[in-house]
Amino acid sequence: MLNVENVRKTFGAVTVLDGVNLTVKPGEVVSVLGSSGSGKSTLIRCINGLERLDGGRITVDGFDVSRPKELAEARKRSGTVFQLFNLYPHMTALRNITLAPIEVLKRPKAEAEAEGRALLASVGLEDRADAYPAQLSGGQRQRVGICRALAMKPSYLLLDEVTSALDPEMTAEVLNILAKLAGNGTTMVFVTHEIEFARQISDRIVFLEKGVLLVDLPTRDFFAQDGGLAQPRVAQFLSKMRKD
Repeated sequence: MLNVENVRKTFGAVTVLDGVNLTVKPGEVVSVLGSSGSGKSTLIRCINGLERLDGGRITVDGFDVSRPKELAEARKRSGTVFQLFNLYPHMTALRNITLAPIEVLKRPKAEAEAEGRALLASVGLEDRADAYPAQLSGGQRQRVGICRALAMKPSYLLLDEVTSALDPEMTAEVLNILAKLAGNGTTMVFVTHEIEFARQISDRIVFLEKGVLLVDLPTRDFFAQDGGLAQPRVAQFLSKMRKD
């Protein structure tokens, strides 16, 4: 289980996360919504240990990300897909995928490469294993990023605005892959502005506003008039997103 307990994060005088509590159980897809600057991406960075907490506690299957000796174990259980791909430009798609399994998990190279090729095939990139990031489209690079995260066989997949840098066609490519993962029971925390997609794949939706977790509801309840829409800020946000 992934537990976020009363987490606070500040940057100087600005409080970005203010007492956030969140639990994600195996098999759940939890989408995180909110306007820009609400703390969504910071929450992901805190879960994977890229940001130091200023209060509270985060555990991934019992491993505390604030403790250096436990962080490595926590990271083995959560794979992150970033907004801007973050692929190594000097490595092929296959090498980007196999680097961590070989170096961190100490998997045999041949075994890691076979699994890496299988992952690429699963996202329609079986013929791009030897291509470098500069030779791939944005949608292809993001699919490689998803494969790289999955290669570590994580218990939890953390997705931070993975379609925001893509055009509509490429966005559709990536969302199709995520829908398949959700359908196969992959546990995901999905920071997104793709409202209708979040409605389709999520078990729960949480809404952040100025660092405060304002709403945490099952998806159907989130979009109900007597549920999430009863919160004026949520109703305002959804109305604006649909107009955009």
